[in-house]
Amino acid sequence: MPRLSLEFPHSIGQEEAARRLKEKFAAARAEHQDRVNDFHDEWKDHTFFFAFKTLGMAVGGTVAVEPERIVLEAKIPLAAMLVKRAIEDRLRQEVAGMLAP
Repeated sequence: MPRLSLEFPHSIGQEEAARRLKEKFAAARAEHQDRVNDFHDEWKDHTFFFAFKTLGMAVGGTVAVEPERIVLEAKIPLAAMLVKRAIEDRLRQEVAGMLAP
Protein backbone atom coordinates (compact mmCIF):
# COMPACT_ATOMS: atom_id res chain seq x y z
CA MET A 1 0.00 0.00 0.00
CA PRO A 2 1.43 3.43 -0.94
CA ARG A 3 2.48 5.85 1.78
CA LEU A 4 1.87 9.52 2.37
CA SER A 5 4.46 11.33 4.52
CA LEU A 6 4.24 15.01 5.39
CA GLU A 7 5.84 17.33 7.94
CA PHE A 8 4.42 20.60 9.16
CA PRO A 9 6.64 22.96 11.16
CA HIS A 10 4.99 25.04 13.90
CA SER A 11 5.92 27.51 16.61
CA ILE A 12 2.83 27.24 18.85
CA GLY A 13 4.11 24.59 21.24
CA GLN A 14 3.40 20.89 21.45
CA GLU A 15 0.36 21.12 23.73
CA GLU A 16 -1.35 23.84 21.70
CA ALA A 17 -0.65 22.02 18.42
CA ALA A 18 -2.16 18.82 19.86
CA ARG A 19 -5.22 20.69 21.14
CA ARG A 20 -5.83 22.29 17.75
CA LEU A 21 -5.36 18.98 15.96
CA LYS A 22 -7.86 17.27 18.24
CA GLU A 23 -10.41 19.97 17.43
CA LYS A 24 -9.68 19.77 13.71
CA PHE A 25 -10.01 15.97 13.60
CA ALA A 26 -13.32 16.11 15.49
CA ALA A 27 -14.67 18.74 13.10
CA ALA A 28 -13.47 16.84 10.01
CA ARG A 29 -14.99 13.62 11.27
CA ALA A 30 -18.37 15.32 11.80
CA GLU A 31 -18.20 17.12 8.44
CA HIS A 32 -17.38 13.97 6.47
CA GLN A 33 -19.39 11.41 8.42
CA ASP A 34 -21.50 10.63 5.36
CA ARG A 35 -18.39 9.60 3.36
CA VAL A 36 -16.29 7.94 6.06
CA ASN A 37 -17.08 4.66 7.81
CA ASP A 38 -15.41 2.39 10.32
CA PHE A 39 -13.55 5.33 11.81
CA HIS A 40 -11.20 4.44 14.68
CA ASP A 41 -8.99 6.93 16.44
CA GLU A 42 -6.90 7.05 19.56
CA TRP A 43 -4.53 9.54 21.16
CA LYS A 44 -1.53 8.20 23.05
CA ASP A 45 0.56 10.96 24.54
CA HIS A 46 1.20 13.23 21.54
CA THR A 47 0.51 10.70 18.78
CA PHE A 48 -2.83 10.26 17.03
CA PHE A 49 -3.55 6.85 15.52
CA PHE A 50 -6.35 6.67 12.95
CA ALA A 51 -8.02 4.29 10.52
CA PHE A 52 -11.13 4.63 8.37
CA LYS A 53 -12.73 3.59 5.12
CA THR A 54 -13.92 5.91 2.41
CA LEU A 55 -15.45 4.80 -0.87
CA GLY A 56 -14.72 1.25 0.29
CA MET A 57 -10.97 1.91 0.56
CA ALA A 58 -8.99 1.70 3.81
CA VAL A 59 -6.78 4.54 5.05
CA GLY A 60 -4.73 4.50 8.24
CA GLY A 61 -1.76 6.08 9.90
CA THR A 62 -0.36 8.30 12.61
CA VAL A 63 0.06 11.97 13.33
CA ALA A 64 2.89 12.72 15.78
CA VAL A 65 2.87 16.12 17.45
CA GLU A 66 6.43 17.09 18.26
CA PRO A 67 7.61 20.31 19.95
CA GLU A 68 8.34 22.10 16.65
CA ARG A 69 6.69 19.99 13.96
CA ILE A 70 3.85 17.62 13.17
CA VAL A 71 4.62 14.43 11.26
CA LEU A 72 1.89 12.62 9.35
CA GLU A 73 2.47 9.08 8.10
CA ALA A 74 -0.40 7.31 6.33
CA LYS A 75 -1.04 4.30 4.17
CA ILE A 76 -3.33 5.20 1.30
CA PRO A 77 -5.06 3.01 -1.29
CA LEU A 78 -3.36 2.54 -4.64
CA ALA A 79 -6.32 4.25 -6.30
CA ALA A 80 -5.56 7.41 -4.29
CA MET A 81 -2.19 7.74 -6.01
CA LEU A 82 -3.99 9.46 -8.87
CA VAL A 83 -4.90 12.31 -6.54
CA LYS A 84 -2.00 12.10 -4.07
CA ARG A 85 -0.71 15.57 -4.96
CA ALA A 86 -4.16 17.09 -4.44
CA ILE A 87 -4.45 15.31 -1.06
CA GLU A 88 -1.03 16.62 0.00
CA ASP A 89 -1.86 20.17 -1.14
CA ARG A 90 -5.17 20.16 0.73
CA LEU A 91 -3.54 18.82 3.91
CA ARG A 92 -0.80 21.44 3.73
CA GLN A 93 -3.38 24.18 3.31
CA GLU A 94 -5.63 22.95 6.15
CA VAL A 95 -2.82 22.26 8.61
CA ALA A 96 -0.97 25.50 7.85
CA GLY A 97 -4.10 27.49 8.61
CA MET A 98 -4.69 25.55 11.80
CA LEU A 99 -1.12 26.02 13.05
CA ALA A 100 -0.87 29.75 12.42
CA PRO A 101 0.11 31.63 15.61
